[in-house]
Amino acid sequence: MGDIPISVLITTKNEESNIARCLDALKYFSQVIVIDSHSSDNTCDISRRFGVETILYKWNGQYPKKRQWCLETLNIQHDWVFFVDADEVVTPACVEEIRTLFQEPRAEAGFFVKGEYVLDGTVLRHGLKNNKLALIHRERLEFPVVDDLSIDGMGEIEGHYQPVLKSEYARADIGQICAPLLHYAYEDDKEWLERHERYAAWESEMTKRGIWPKDPILWRQMVKTWLRKSIFRSYAMFLYSYIVKLGFLDGKMGYRLALSRQRYCALIYRKLN
Repeated sequence: MGDIPISVLITTKNEESNIARCLDALKYFSQVIVIDSHSSDNTCDISRRFGVETILYKWNGQYPKKRQWCLETLNIQHDWVFFVDADEVVTPACVEEIRTLFQEPRAEAGFFVKGEYVLDGTVLRHGLKNNKLALIHRERLEFPVVDDLSIDGMGEIEGHYQPVLKSEYARADIGQICAPLLHYAYEDDKEWLERHERYAAWESEMTKRGIWPKDPILWRQMVKTWLRKSIFRSYAMFLYSYIVKLGFLDGKMGYRLALSRQRYCALIYRKLN
């Protein structure tokens, strides 16, 4: 493995179409672990061919869920952990930015990492980008326990919320990695629709119960609180992606991305009401 002193964790289930591409970009990190939920395809065989430690995981239906279980249970060599999804690819620019940052000890609790969407082989340079707190210090951040075990849609994996600061690190800073990773989220339209139908059901019920954990960044928390129940959310997300974030510069792919976000937010609102 490589020289960057970070442990990369990839949680998988039936990701044979993605895992090789993902792993190939991670050879510069000193530890990479695939945590697989008993895939019925060749995910584990592929990861082992890369020489990557591959661990089988079975959820017991309780907390901790999968990512926090990894932090508490696995033999992780480094305090800094990078959660990468199988449908993501860490770009060379992102690798080099992380390498440069971690040439010296870091005082931050974690770093947000942006993802650029890929549609039909085209990398979208504009429009909406997901920004996840995916690079974390495992002693300073943790995934919260929320009352969602009776809500369908997420199951074993933590939902669409960020890890939170542990109480003793409540004043720690959160950094931002500027170089993106690539997110291949739209390669199977049918699978995307089915997955986001589940996500929308889960997200709407989280909002109804008022059990979202707070985002570690105040302005993000304020925006999310307003948007979650707003009738204008779907329109706001379309305009934000297509106009404010210049998605129109990506042509028809930029329009497709903005439209997909609008439809997803509209689906959540319908389930709320």
